[in-house]
Amino acid sequence: MPSVSLADRALIRVSGPDAEHFLQNIVTADLSDLPERAAKPCALLTPQGKILFDFLIARDGADTFLIDCRADVADDLSRRLMLYRLRAKAEISKLDQTPVTIEWDSDSSRSGTDSSPSESDSTQAFRDLRFVEPAVWRRHGGAAGADTPEDWDLLRIENGVVESGSDYQLSDAFPHDVLLDQNGGVGFRKGCYVGQEVVSRMQHRGTARRRVLVTHGDKPLPAPGTEITANGRAIGSLGTVAGERALAIVRIDRVKDAIDAGVPILAGETEVTLTIPPHARFTFPQDASTGAD
Repeated sequence: MPSVSLADRALIRVSGPDAEHFLQNIVTADLSDLPERAAKPCALLTPQGKILFDFLIARDGADTFLIDCRADVADDLSRRLMLYRLRAKAEISKLDQTPVTIEWDSDSSRSGTDSSPSESDSTQAFRDLRFVEPAVWRRHGGAAGADTPEDWDLLRIENGVVESGSDYQLSDAFPHDVLLDQNGGVGFRKGCYVGQEVVSRMQHRGTARRRVLVTHGDKPLPAPGTEITANGRAIGSLGTVAGERALAIVRIDRVKDAIDAGVPILAGETEVTLTIPPHARFTFPQDASTGAD
């Protein structure tokens, strides 16, 4: 089972009798159906519906949640949570930073199984629900991973899993842009939360046009941030890059226009192919010309 340690993550604990109610009222994911030993993608939005913080959230026993977030924004996220807490009976604390170890099953013959890390390890692991196949587990603390961060990047690319900092900037993307509507990161049947009206409007009107696509080139791709163009027009930019593959957030209506017209799509000077990530439910627009700027 491949394993990678990430030193750039931090943990925030939210606990107390009102912890779930408090979080349910401000974050995008529906926590009512969050299973044990699972980490759900989630975000805290601006009132305008853009992602202020992205993170994974998991139950850690009764009335306790763990938030797995970027280490460089953990203090800001803690302060924002405290701002929203008001009189809720919930304690918010940033934990001592420990590496997060990622493990996944690379055996294709076992793809789709729910095999978990060794039960003999004393540290608890949470399944990362952004991935369908293979099963990916996050362990907080414990033995260090034996593989490289590039292996983790490649796994994310293959599955269309983006993260802020690497693939987009905070306060610059809507949940639909980064597939939170596809992977359980938005609860469309729960009550109100910060930014909910904008997100619901995008969902019901079907106006999402920026999407994550998997990018393939016939040679190593240029650096993250490189513009993706079609017919000289910018349609998006590269995120995480691993050799000839990368993640990109692009305008899928303009990608469809280029494909229909037989126009090459370029990342810098390199011609690329853009595909919808596995297990995503969206499609290219049938009438790309209807996409709004």
